[in-house]
Amino acid sequence: MFRQDQEIFNILLETVSEGVIIVDDHQKIVEANSALEHIFGYSSKNLINNQLNLLIPSHYHNNLSEYFKKFLERGKRRKLGEATDIFALKKDGDMFPVEVELNPFSIYNKTYVMVLVKDISEKKEIERNLMLRTKALQSANNGIVITDALKYDNPIMYFNAAFQKLTGYADYEILNRNCRFLQGIDRNQADLIKLREAIKNGESCQATLRNYKKDGTMFWNDIYVFPITNIDGVVTNFIGIQNDVTLRKKVEDERHHLAAIFDESLNEIHVFDAKTLKFINMNFGAQKSLGYTMDELLKMTPIHITPYKDELEFRKVIDVLLDKTVEKLEIETVQQRKDGTEYPVEVHLQLSNLGEREVFVAIILDITERKNYTAKLEKTVEERTQQLKLALNKEKELNDLKTNFLSLVSHEFKTPLSGILSSSELLSRYQLTEHQEKRDKYIKNITDKVYYLNNILTDFLSVEKLEKGKASYSFTHFKLSKVVNEVVYNANMLLKDGQQIKYPENVDEISLYQDEKIIQLILTNLLHNAIKYSPEGAFIYMYVTQDENLTTVIIKDNGVGIPEKDQKNIFQRYFRAQNVVNTQGTGIGLNIVKSHCENLGGSISFESEEHKGSTFTITIPNKAINET
Repeated sequence: MFRQDQEIFNILLETVSEGVIIVDDHQKIVEANSALEHIFGYSSKNLINNQLNLLIPSHYHNNLSEYFKKFLERGKRRKLGEATDIFALKKDGDMFPVEVELNPFSIYNKTYVMVLVKDISEKKEIERNLMLRTKALQSANNGIVITDALKYDNPIMYFNAAFQKLTGYADYEILNRNCRFLQGIDRNQADLIKLREAIKNGESCQATLRNYKKDGTMFWNDIYVFPITNIDGVVTNFIGIQNDVTLRKKVEDERHHLAAIFDESLNEIHVFDAKTLKFINMNFGAQKSLGYTMDELLKMTPIHITPYKDELEFRKVIDVLLDKTVEKLEIETVQQRKDGTEYPVEVHLQLSNLGEREVFVAIILDITERKNYTAKLEKTVEERTQQLKLALNKEKELNDLKTNFLSLVSHEFKTPLSGILSSSELLSRYQLTEHQEKRDKYIKNITDKVYYLNNILTDFLSVEKLEKGKASYSFTHFKLSKVVNEVVYNANMLLKDGQQIKYPENVDEISLYQDEKIIQLILTNLLHNAIKYSPEGAFIYMYVTQDENLTTVIIKDNGVGIPEKDQKNIFQRYFRAQNVVNTQGTGIGLNIVKSHCENLGGSISFESEEHKGSTFTITIPNKAINET
């Protein structure tokens, strides 16, 4: 019957952008347009006189006839695929999501159904990508907020779970408010001026502010703010990445306190805990005078180097400071060096605080010269002059180290922040659907840089915990393959073009009773170094063996290698070999790895040749030796 008005009918069909199928009341296809041919891969000739279920996945066939019958009985237009997912079947067997509209009509006393089919694969993919990005923001460890710069007072329009956890506020207390509510009445902070000016000018900014949680608790908030602009260059939004650095600030305060003590005197300085009496620190002059290394001194108390017979006798002397009876003690006694010799000293002892911890600070004066002044006057002048030179040289070394460290930190923060800024600026240039791949690239770059900055902060905190002996371990039974899989999976995202990681053999049956997260940290650090310092197209090998007592992991690369002259210092904190100083890094990763290995009862060693690569070997006890 359709052939009677074929020309008009064909013109109407071809003006419709969706795929069109016309079926009779027995679900037989009587007509299809060219858009449908493009969607399904069939020609109209192949479709006509075939059943409709040719275009439907087989698991829908059983219900099709019943559904079609009920639809014809109702005789009303219906749209499918908006509330629930509907899938169709291409000629090559691929299933794809569709939206379908059913339109019944009658002609020449016979009922037909016009089926409009729209391929929504791209729409579904866009929805999936948006959902993944939202989940990524929600799962981030840093607090993230997005504000609407086009609205009055730049209100918050989005925040992630980490921000809510950080601040303790409910949803309605955050949305549509300016971020200043976190400052409470504390509005006269120096960094706030810088932050306000940057937002006013539509610029990026980093600031560390005193913020307040809902319960009134103050915390130091390290904030990174950068603008998002539209295609016309207008700032539409600001993204704020926030991190609680209260612990870091506390550690910095402790460092400044100890640094002030050391800087105020060129004599011996001893710092020891008020409760345990164990030494916490000694300056260079004390180590030199006593002949002990710092590692040895950290296991000792003043009783080991003075004539007091036991702790009870010593505490009787210092109790007046703990009782606040006096503020300062001056004691004349003798100290014993490591080699057994003794020398007279005058001790100036007082109680101080290192954060919330009570400590004793002792300034020690060697009074040997005073005791033998007349006979040893010339020698005293010479020794004091030498001591002064040594102290000044040490002070210069400390200042140089501080300068180098600050330069390193500045570089390691500035580079990724510049990357975040440039990516966010480039991101705003690509607004069209066909630019999705480029948008994904710059969003990934921003995410990677934020992750890198977070790792730097984590490394600095790890160093401080290890240095203060505050690192704690949690031991569990686990399969090593689980850790290796996680490490290799994450490392694959960092591979350069052509690089490959050779997965270790025979690892599935290896189990450990150790701290799983620390083992993962150790392997991640070594594998990331291998990737970083190897060229494109290089192979990186991982080998794992286990005997009755120890598990050994070897990571081998064919990268730049370590110059022979630098190898003796490779595990020192902040040290970086000369051939990689221009490569991103802080120089603390291997120091952390070595400390953790040794704390777990293991060891780390390496072999390396410049331009040929490096092989790092770690050994870890199968069962944790120290579970404290």
